[in-house]
Amino acid sequence: IDCQHQHQQSIYLFSNCRPYLGFINMAAVSTSFTTLPNGIKVFHREAGPSNDPVILLLHGFPTSSSQYRNLMPLLAAKGYRVIAPDLPGFGFTEIPSSLNFKYTFANLAETVSSFLDVLKITKFAVYIFDYGAPTGLRIALQRPEAVTAIISQNGNAYDEGLE
Repeated sequence: IDCQHQHQQSIYLFSNCRPYLGFINMAAVSTSFTTLPNGIKVFHREAGPSNDPVILLLHGFPTSSSQYRNLMPLLAAKGYRVIAPDLPGFGFTEIPSSLNFKYTFANLAETVSSFLDVLKITKFAVYIFDYGAPTGLRIALQRPEAVTAIISQNGNAYDEGLE
């Protein structure tokens, strides 16, 4: 039985066809592009007030920030500002061809770090999944004072991803 029902920009989640999470306001998730100093346009989704503690969601391969579209309003309702960028090479993030961008974990981390700088985010928890893990862990190694927590789901940490 499919017990997930959608109504306009809202979603109701059910367990055994009984509501257990209730109403989730999907309209609370906004999308936009942020242009970095090097010209990269990072597409991202955001939910929650700008003054709440930040959770940065880094997606896996071969997905995008869309992976978190249902999780974001839940976390925002718990008092977090939730930000999920599309990593370069995924989703809607745009890389100028003139950059000759090399798709390495180092460059993914550098792009996300620049994105955080443009948004003036200095403290955040990072949720890492799959490809997002080496990216997020690199950022944590570069900015240990900025990372308040690391939440890992199927996150890998191997030498090649951290070198």
